[in-house]
Amino acid sequence: MNHSASHFFARPIAILILLCIGSGFAANHVAARIAFDNGTGLLTTIMFRAGISFLTLSVLLILQQQSLRLSMKILPWQIILGVLIALQSLCIFSAVARLPVAIALLVANVFPILLALLTWGLGGKQPTKQSMLIMGIILFGLIWVLDVPSWLVRDSVFSPDWFVGLAFAFGAACCFAIAMWITEHKLLSLAGPVRSLFTIGIVLICVLLLSSTSAIEGGIRLPATPKGWVAMTFVGLLYTCSFIGLFVLAPKLNMAANSPAMNIEPVTSILLGWIFLDQMLEPNQLLGASIVLAGIFVLAYSNRRPAS
Repeated sequence: MNHSASHFFARPIAILILLCIGSGFAANHVAARIAFDNGTGLLTTIMFRAGISFLTLSVLLILQQQSLRLSMKILPWQIILGVLIALQSLCIFSAVARLPVAIALLVANVFPILLALLTWGLGGKQPTKQSMLIMGIILFGLIWVLDVPSWLVRDSVFSPDWFVGLAFAFGAACCFAIAMWITEHKLLSLAGPVRSLFTIGIVLICVLLLSSTSAIEGGIRLPATPKGWVAMTFVGLLYTCSFIGLFVLAPKLNMAANSPAMNIEPVTSILLGWIFLDQMLEPNQLLGASIVLAGIFVLAYSNRRPAS
């Protein structure tokens, strides 16, 4: 019997949790776009949401009376995790600044495939043919829900900013996949809230260091309108709930097998963009959304036999 399987939630429960987390991150991106459109700087947004998360986790740890002691064995992995999450935040926002938001999210959301391949390459379980097929179906649906074919016929696709943006988006996917692998394989012994506190604390340090330089032009800039302040507040709240939920529960979610469920994020972004940003859905996008949701549903109820 595989004893490690007993540490995971039942697969349908894990999928449901990841769907909620993915939707929370999607709402966070929509709120961030509104904040950017109202004059908020990139580093300001990251710093604000990281600060809210750090304060929330600090209160949680005080209430739980958890020790913050870190062993030297896992300290390097914790530092790497924090730096990766800081890089992922910078990469995804830099991609959004250069690409249509939908395209940036599509590229960034290949991380589940990268995570599965990374886990396999480092000695983990090989993805089943069924899982790979489902991942492919989800990716195919994302291509249509994000209307990629229409972008491929536009001249702007081949501008220098386009390729830089794609590199940033793929960099975000790589950073997140590695961060998930480290969380699940190297920091399992560290309590979730403690791990998350150190991670977000390192993100704050990285952003503060960047803010003291001119590396990112206009990175530190407060919202110019009340709408911008409201949007930035929602960025902090939504990101805090999603981030804490993901990193506290990741060791129990079997991310290598279930992380494709987080591909709900770009689908939810399209729907929220339609509601809050007046972005209309095309029929092919609705078809793509249906394919993605069907793939997630199949993923949730496939391979449910107990490990032996």
